[in-house]
Amino acid sequence: MIDLLDYLLKHSYAVLFFVVLVDHLGMPLPATPFLLAAGAVAHAEGASLTIALLVVLLASLAAHSVWYEAGRRGGRRILKLVCRIALEPDACVRRTENTFGRYGVKALLIAPFVPGLGTVARPMAAMMGVSFLQFIVFAVAGAAIWAASFLVLGYALGRELVEAVNAGAALGGKLAAGGVALFVGYFAWKLLRRRAVLRSLQMARIQPDELRRRLSSGERITVIDLRHPQDVQLDPRKIPGALRILPEELEHRHSEIPREEEVVLYCT
Repeated sequence: MIDLLDYLLKHSYAVLFFVVLVDHLGMPLPATPFLLAAGAVAHAEGASLTIALLVVLLASLAAHSVWYEAGRRGGRRILKLVCRIALEPDACVRRTENTFGRYGVKALLIAPFVPGLGTVARPMAAMMGVSFLQFIVFAVAGAAIWAASFLVLGYALGRELVEAVNAGAALGGKLAAGGVALFVGYFAWKLLRRRAVLRSLQMARIQPDELRRRLSSGERITVIDLRHPQDVQLDPRKIPGALRILPEELEHRHSEIPREEEVVLYCT
C-alpha cells in the first residue's frame, strides 16, 4: 500500500493548493486534515512550513477573487445558487447575514473556521460594496490565520500524527469504507430532512401574483416582511403596507400581528 505521507511529501504543495482551492470554492472537500498532514510532513521530513503557507494563500487568493467577481456580477443570483446546493440554505444565509451585519468585512477573518460562512460571506461582501482591495486583505488574512493555526498544530503533533496516519493507512479499505458510509448516511439524512421541510412549506405558499390580486381586491391580509436589513439595503422595494419584523423579534412583537386576518410572511 502506498504510504500516504510519502505521497504527500512528493506532491505536497500541489495537493495542498488543489485542496484549499476546492475547499474555498465551496466544494465538500475539507482542507483542514491536509493542513495538519502538511505540518506533520514538515516536522517529519523537513518540508517548509513557509512555502506551504504561501501555497495556501495563493490558492485562497484565487478562490476569493472568483467569489468576489461572482458576487459583483451575479448579485442575489449567486446566493440563490448557494441556497440550491446547501443542505441548510436558509440557516446558512441568515447566519452569514447576521455575522456580516455585526462585524462587517471583519467577518472574513473567521470565515475559514465556520463551515458555510465563507461561501456566502465572500460574494455578499462584493454585493455590499466592499472594495476589492479591502476584501482581499481581510479574506487572505483570515486564510492566513486559519492555515497557520493548523499547519503549526500539525507540526507540533509531529510524530503522534505520523503514527496515527500510518495506523489508519494500515486499516486499509475498511477504514475508508466506514468513513464514506458515515458521510453518505449523514448527507442522505440531511437531504431527506431538507426535502421534508420544503415539502411542508410548499403546501402553505402563495404566489406573488395571487397575493397582489387579493390585496388589490381589498382582502384583509397582513403581510410580514422578514427580510434581513442587508437584504433591504440591497433591494429596498417592499410590499405596500407590509409590517417589518425580523425573525428574531417575532417572539416579542407577535402581539402586533392581527389574529383575525390571514397572515403572509415573506423574505428573500
